[in-house]
Amino acid sequence: AWQGIQALNSEERTNYPLTLNVDDVGDGFKLTALAASTVGAQRVCGYMHTALEQLVDALELMPQASLQSLSILPAVERDHLLVDFNDTALDYPQQQTIHGLFEAQVELTPQALAVVHGEQRLTYRELNEQANRLAHALRKQGVQPDSRVGICVERGVEMVVGLLAILKAGGGYVPLDPAYPVERIAYMLQDSAPAAVLAQSATEALLADVAVPVINLDLNDWQDQSVQNPQVPGLTSAHLAYLIYTSGSTGLPKGVMIEHRNTVNFLTWAHAAFYGSALEKTLFSTSLNFDLAVYECFAPL
Repeated sequence: AWQGIQALNSEERTNYPLTLNVDDVGDGFKLTALAASTVGAQRVCGYMHTALEQLVDALELMPQASLQSLSILPAVERDHLLVDFNDTALDYPQQQTIHGLFEAQVELTPQALAVVHGEQRLTYRELNEQANRLAHALRKQGVQPDSRVGICVERGVEMVVGLLAILKAGGGYVPLDPAYPVERIAYMLQDSAPAAVLAQSATEALLADVAVPVINLDLNDWQDQSVQNPQVPGLTSAHLAYLIYTSGSTGLPKGVMIEHRNTVNFLTWAHAAFYGSALEKTLFSTSLNFDLAVYECFAPL
């Protein structure tokens, strides 16, 4: 039998964040816990008290029970973990798309500066119109909801225009970092089966013998398209927003499909977690092939 479990007073000191002593008192034993205040010694004692009670009951009533079936959580702690910690439901526009959020911002701040790259400057209206022209060109190439569109461009204004254009056309973008080996780019192109690929003169050679239309953003032959927001029949927040590949460290890279509503949920959290001034000037520096780029590009916009 144990004679009790106690927490040490504040005069006791230890170099460890958690200490649990077991003292033999002859006909039983005593447990003493010392823990950092952020952990709480009394909380640790609650675990031990519950675990010992469970163990004694099991020895008496269910000696064949597996140890891992015994609980160490007091009722209050269990409720805290399973109920309080999971009370995370928040409202967000579940039917909205990424580009829909952007288009709403364009209506609010058309003349505000949206993208800066070197000497290049685009306002929200200018960025939206550029993306719309390219989106209409992609629609003419057959891009529709859940189509994949590769994007292999160097960092710059064209990258942001291309991402928004693909989404506005109804497609999901497949990032193809020009810094990646040609073999990896070829594999991602073959595996994702895109309807088209956006490229530049400096990156076209990386696409090898891709069998789908390639739109060279440097040629500007899409600039004569409409500047109006495309209307894509049937497009919903449940459609593909982007397809991003894993590192392939455990085999071939695997494409992970992310829907608009997943990203809208994330962007809604970002705007609740960070002040506008913290998002106002964000450096878009992460490779498109890493999902942090989703935050760096779309949260500020």
